[in-house]
Amino acid sequence: MCGIIGIYGNPEAATLAYLGLYAQQHRGQEGAGVVSYDGEQVHRHMGQGLVADVFADPAVLKGLPGAMAIGHTRYSTTGGLDAKNVGPLLFNVEDEPISIAHNGNLVNMKALRSQLQREGAIFQTTTDTEIIVHLMARASGERMVDRLVPALQQAEGAYSLLILAPEGLITARDPYGWRPLVLGRLGSTWVVASETCALDLIGAEVIRDVEPGEILLIDTDGPQTIHRLPEHIPKHCIFEYIYFSRPDSRIYGVNVDKLRRKLGKTLAEEAPTPTADIVISVPDSSNTATLGYASRSGIKHEIGLIRNHYVGRIFIRPEQELRDLTVKLKFNPVKGVLADREVVIVDDSIVRGTTMRNLVRLLRQAGIAKVHVRISSPPLRHPCRFGLDFPTEEELIANKRTCEQIEAYLGVDSLSYLSMDGMLSSMDLPRDHFCTACFSGEYPITLLEESGKDVFEQPKPKSGDH
Repeated sequence: MCGIIGIYGNPEAATLAYLGLYAQQHRGQEGAGVVSYDGEQVHRHMGQGLVADVFADPAVLKGLPGAMAIGHTRYSTTGGLDAKNVGPLLFNVEDEPISIAHNGNLVNMKALRSQLQREGAIFQTTTDTEIIVHLMARASGERMVDRLVPALQQAEGAYSLLILAPEGLITARDPYGWRPLVLGRLGSTWVVASETCALDLIGAEVIRDVEPGEILLIDTDGPQTIHRLPEHIPKHCIFEYIYFSRPDSRIYGVNVDKLRRKLGKTLAEEAPTPTADIVISVPDSSNTATLGYASRSGIKHEIGLIRNHYVGRIFIRPEQELRDLTVKLKFNPVKGVLADREVVIVDDSIVRGTTMRNLVRLLRQAGIAKVHVRISSPPLRHPCRFGLDFPTEEELIANKRTCEQIEAYLGVDSLSYLSMDGMLSSMDLPRDHFCTACFSGEYPITLLEESGKDVFEQPKPKSGDH
């Protein structure tokens, strides 16, 4: 999962892109970058770390002139934690500079990369994003947008793309619409971003979603649909609503906050806790689901955990050791609220179980009488192949454990998940418009390859190797 933003038609394009990345920091914390184009040259700045750190020097943005820019904040799902993989990536295709930012994951990337390498392609990164550029380089067409069409006809999986090229800002979304992408306007400036919260920050008006399968070119004539890939029933990632997107965003045309409250209300109906004294959330992604649970159950909502906002999102930390450490760094219990109380703690999901287990320990140390965990989504049992970093079944606590076994592992008095039916009935869009593979194991497209973040990485030498 990544956050991307594109700006067209503004002399402060790089600054607006930077601000848009800031609003989408929750979508990736491993690296960030902005590429601008001044009509003659491209200018790039990128680095590993948070947006504020990468762009800490005010002089950086002054070195990114031009009225067109794209930005990317990285959360790796293909390609290791290496500076060379931080986007936007920059290339020359027949002496024309192009830069690309990508949110998603291709599922036929191994076959495509092998084919391209047999044809002589030399890869500079270990991302699936670069594959798209090599496919464009081999395609015909006077404009880069014309080359993109045959390239994407070979790509399978999830992609929301931004491409900066001399002819304009190109954007594309896969035919299933797995990842969100929205078009906005700020006066005469056009904006494309992963989430509407990025548009809100810079004062842009939301125009519409980039439609699934749509390839769009933004130039001096404004946005023009260049091509539409074959239509499919949408398969929007339902985890965007559950966890990933900011609650103040509109995703797939629906307010995230509204949907999360409905999930919490449905959870309260399915898994009541009549003897509980208070309901608390795991801030921040479960805040609104908790409000829904408290509203429907009639149990008083309290702030029981204080979050340190200077620590990033635990789920998207790339290494397990960091996840373990950041639980204590990130949360502290409010003992005066929790002591001797029977508490319902609402969270949006349990992935590996590490965070919740450590949180329960903190709550026990705070003197809690009983703790009931309620999860506003079904158990995560299957790997995501479309842009979330839990690619193996072994990492998922619910894959081989029953609810009772997870309850014992977490050390809680009770545990309940929202049912699949309860989750889907809470949506505003038709049930069949969502990808629920991480819950059900039913993938919308046939998967022929194994996947993983390090699929293209060179194996590390074993101890004693030279």
